[in-house]
Amino acid sequence: MARVIFYSKPGCKGGTKQKVLLTAAGHEVIPYNLLTEPWTVEQLRSFFGDRPVAEWFNLSSPKIKSGEIVPEKTDAQTALQLMLKEPLLIRRPLLEIGERREVGFDVEKIDAWIGLKPVDDSLQEISQSLMKQDLQNCSHGHDHNHHHHNH
Repeated sequence: MARVIFYSKPGCKGGTKQKVLLTAAGHEVIPYNLLTEPWTVEQLRSFFGDRPVAEWFNLSSPKIKSGEIVPEKTDAQTALQLMLKEPLLIRRPLLEIGERREVGFDVEKIDAWIGLKPVDDSLQEISQSLMKQDLQNCSHGHDHNHHHHNH
């Protein structure tokens, strides 16, 4: 089982679901507040690997939605400076497991990396339900595939 350093925005529904999925798979999740972390350019840059700069951004951020910042037209240095000033621009979550760092919550990639199979049969249903949801994007009440099941 892995020890997952998990940087996200406190109270983010997506982040909560991601942590539940990791915990159900037996991983130890150590949550950090992405917005208050004292980031350096080098630290932040290490999470993005060889992804295009546009994939570093949280597309739900107000400044991106308003068109004030256009990720596709932003170079790496500028992107990092903007993110240090305004952490809401950083795509979430940032994950650190051992020496490896990643950005975003790609269920298939994380499953292949550390495994997302629930450790307990009682967690099977919730894990399967969460894995079917879009855990990449933040849902602020406008989640289009949100179903309530009352048992």
